[in-house]
Amino acid sequence: MKHRAGYVNIIGNPNVGKSTLLNALLGEQLSITTPKAQTTRHRILGLLNGEDYQIVFSDTPGIIQPAYALQERMMDFVQSTFEDADVFLYLVEPGIRSLKDEQVYQKLKQVKEPVFIILNKIDTIDQPKLEEEVAYWHSEFPSAAILPMSALKDFNTDMLLDRLKELLPESPPYYDKSDLSDRNERFFVEEMVREQILLNYSKEIPYAVEVEVEEFKEEDSIIRIRANIYVERNTQKGIIVGAGGKMIKKTGTGARKKMESFFKKKIFLDLFVKVRKDWRSSDRDLNRFGYRS
Repeated sequence: MKHRAGYVNIIGNPNVGKSTLLNALLGEQLSITTPKAQTTRHRILGLLNGEDYQIVFSDTPGIIQPAYALQERMMDFVQSTFEDADVFLYLVEPGIRSLKDEQVYQKLKQVKEPVFIILNKIDTIDQPKLEEEVAYWHSEFPSAAILPMSALKDFNTDMLLDRLKELLPESPPYYDKSDLSDRNERFFVEEMVREQILLNYSKEIPYAVEVEVEEFKEEDSIIRIRANIYVERNTQKGIIVGAGGKMIKKTGTGARKKMESFFKKKIFLDLFVKVRKDWRSSDRDLNRFGYRS
C-alpha cells in the first residue's frame, strides 16, 4: 500500500475560522479559538494520521499589516507557508473579498500548488448570496476548487478530507504517527492560559500578554504547572490580577478546566504575573517566547 503525506497550509484574514477549521478536521481542540482577532500567534502544525496517509495541517495567524515587531514575526509565519505547502486552503467568509495584505494575495494567486477556496460560514447566508460568492471566487481563482463550508457546524469537512487525501504526494510520514502536533505540552498549556486572557479581558490587555511555563511536572494522577503571565506595564499587571485577585483566579480556573479536559488528568495550576517592559518590540524577548519562523 502506497503511503501519502504532505503539508496542507491554511491562510486567511483574522477571524475567518482557520483554527476552528483545523480543530474540525482533526477532531481535536488543538488550536485555541476566541472571537478576538489575532488569537493565533504561532504557526501550529496539526497531524491527521491514517494507515496510508499523514496530513500535516498548518494553522497560521490571521493576515494583517504589522504595526510592531511581534506582528512582523507573526506574518513571517504566514510567509513560511509558501515554502513547504503541498496544498493551500485559503479561508474566506461571505462579503470579504481580499486578504489584508495585497502582496500575499497576489503571491497566492501565482502558486503552482493546488488551492482550495474554503468559503466558510455559509450557514450565515442564503442560497443566492452563496451563488454570488462562488461566482466571484471562480473569477478570481479560475483553477482553484471552491468549497462552501461551515467549520463551526462541521459541514463539508469530510468532503474536504477526501479531496486532500487524493492530492497528497507519495511520501513516508514526516512525523511520528502517534503525535498530534509538532508542539509540546508546555506550548498548549501556555495557549490555554492565553485563551482565557483573551476571553476575560478587553481592549489592549490580551495583546500585551505572553505566557511562559516555568515548571511542568507530571505525576501519576496529577500534573503540577507553574506559569508566568508577562505584561508590558505595571498598570496591566494590576488589571490581570484584579481586585483581591479575582480576575487571575477566574483565568486560572478556566485554564485549568481546559487543561484537565486536554490532558485527561487533574491539574494544579499556579499563575504569576510579571512585567517585561515592551516585550512585543524586543527581538530578544520574541526569540525567547518562540517567535521564530
